[in-house]
Amino acid sequence: MAKIYLVRHGKAAAGFDGHHDPGLDTLGQEQAARTAAALAPLGPLPLYSSPLARARETALPLADRWQTRIMIEPRVAEIPSPTTDLTARAEWLRAAMQGRWRDLGPELLAWRDALVASLLELPGDSVIVSHYVAINAAVGVATQDDRMVIFAPDNASVTVLETLRGELHVRALGASADTFVN
Repeated sequence: MAKIYLVRHGKAAAGFDGHHDPGLDTLGQEQAARTAAALAPLGPLPLYSSPLARARETALPLADRWQTRIMIEPRVAEIPSPTTDLTARAEWLRAAMQGRWRDLGPELLAWRDALVASLLELPGDSVIVSHYVAINAAVGVATQDDRMVIFAPDNASVTVLETLRGELHVRALGASADTFVN
């Protein structure tokens, strides 16, 4: 049984419709520092991050505290969108988030399955910095809920999952807020 601390990245400097890979803004950096302080007593633990800048920058204060490296895990990155046009990408995501995974097609189901597999493969307790939809995908699988959005994880919040006999289980949802994907 492994505990997985899924951290949503801090507030990004731009939204899903404003930049392909933004880093953190000043508030996001402060959020990352607070989350690092809260998680520091748990470790050092293996620390994984999505390859996207906002996730890597969120993981950095914890890596510094633990004097460890951040391992990049592409399978916990944000959901892939069918377009690179920023406006169209944001519109697609807003519409998709209203639905269910079964309606999104085989490519996105494969993305979700790969995300879950990456979590189940963890050798022990770990921290993973990821994204809004990815965290919801993991929670949905753990609770057998096919909705794309189960809850609204706040920036830099920590959702705790456990692996047990090859399945994910929710131990605690991270703080929720009125937020948008950034």
